[in-house]
Amino acid sequence: MTRFFLALRCFFAVLFQSRLSPQTVALLMPLGLPSGQPDLQLPKQDVPPPPKLKDAPPAEPVPPPVSVPVVTPAVAAVKTEAAAAPSLSAAEREAIIHRGAVQLLAVLQREGRLLDFLLEDIDSYGDGQIGAAVRDIHRGCRKALAEHVKIAPIRSEPDEAVVRIAAGHDPSQIRLIGQVTGRPPFEGTLRHHGWRTTQMNLSDIPQGHDPTVICPAEVELGG
Repeated sequence: MTRFFLALRCFFAVLFQSRLSPQTVALLMPLGLPSGQPDLQLPKQDVPPPPKLKDAPPAEPVPPPVSVPVVTPAVAAVKTEAAAAPSLSAAEREAIIHRGAVQLLAVLQREGRLLDFLLEDIDSYGDGQIGAAVRDIHRGCRKALAEHVKIAPIRSEPDEAVVRIAAGHDPSQIRLIGQVTGRPPFEGTLRHHGWRTTQMNLSDIPQGHDPTVICPAEVELGG
């Protein structure tokens, strides 16, 4: 038992002090240690220095932060030619509309003799004579519209189709006929799909030309 406690004492002395005290050495002398031996001390182990890390590649220089200016999107209103121009008076607007209508009538008259047909008294003509004239007028006016006016239907459904008219419809595009009662939405039969212009291509009136003239009078000389 004495040896056991002596072993524990030596163990803790070495563990915490790395050496044996003189008292512990004196206790060990009867166990065969020569007299006069200095205090036992554990040999110091050479602890290798920590391995040097390989030279890390130099860090890439971090560019300074670039200040990006905040760009506020400009709300640019699309200005039409009419908006950019000075406001027109009622008389000027009426003159522009009148000039356009005259130009369109001039094209229909030139290509299909439409006004001559519409203003002619046809009661004295037979159906056969009228039919032959209408064919030529139709051909000429159709050609004039194809060249100068682009037209498209307002409703894409075929005539006689059942359609639904929602609330808030544009009355200039859809005219309700028949018995209109109650509140929208309405459901009815499409009697006509309507027409709208998508493009107008009319030549300008020459300088000095009377804007009220649809077609000039024709005088043959040297008869």
